[in-house]
Amino acid sequence: MTEPIITVRDLHTSYGHRKILKGITLDIYPRETFVILGRSGCGKSTLLRHLVGLNKPDKGQILIKGIDMVTASEEEQNALLRKMGLLFQNGALFNSMTVGENVALPLMEHTPQESSTIRIMTRLKLGLVGLSGFENFMPSQLSGGMKKRAALARAITMDPDILLCDEPSAGLDPIVAAGIDQLILKLKTALRMTIVVVTHEMASVFMIADRICLLHDGEIKFLGTQAEMRQSKDPYVLQFIERRADDENLDPDQYLQDLMAE
Repeated sequence: MTEPIITVRDLHTSYGHRKILKGITLDIYPRETFVILGRSGCGKSTLLRHLVGLNKPDKGQILIKGIDMVTASEEEQNALLRKMGLLFQNGALFNSMTVGENVALPLMEHTPQESSTIRIMTRLKLGLVGLSGFENFMPSQLSGGMKKRAALARAITMDPDILLCDEPSAGLDPIVAAGIDQLILKLKTALRMTIVVVTHEMASVFMIADRICLLHDGEIKFLGTQAEMRQSKDPYVLQFIERRADDENLDPDQYLQDLMAE
């Protein structure tokens, strides 16, 4: 069996007295799209931040290509991070820089490439995400979907082995969101990457996921393939798939009476 490219073992994290992650253990394998799914506040974005070393856990181990991100030296962490791309939820483009300058920035900061080579590589990455000819545009001149594509181009500009995406379709209409999902699949095939996606959008999950990790209250509620998730009998898994509210039988009149009685 293929060795995992990312291994998480007994990961615990808390913010003050509030426990966020409670013993997360999972493996992510090369060239798969692994989706971390869950409600707001369940700990999925916190887990993603741990994978890139932005947060330190209270306890546990995170191995990326065999190197423990928790105990690695700054030099080891930086070497790993140069082979990892990160797509932020809001894109995080620099508004004072053109699209091309945003995409070229990692190459300028971390490689000795000449400016002419960087320009060629930037155009290639913009072409991959469908933004050929937009290198001289400012972020303010782009639509929401185009900003996400530009941010994705920047995330892959160093040809990463691992791409981490935080809510890639957040704030986008369904058609544009589906286009981002298809682009993620295209990039995984073209660049042979491992992709980790944090989301709560079930439509995206069933379009892109090879395997799914559903978090609930800081713990893993489900871990498996799409087919296994669809066949699950767990009430919480079914509630998530069917998009049912916690109390779908709530009586509005009774609810108003209870509010007025308080």
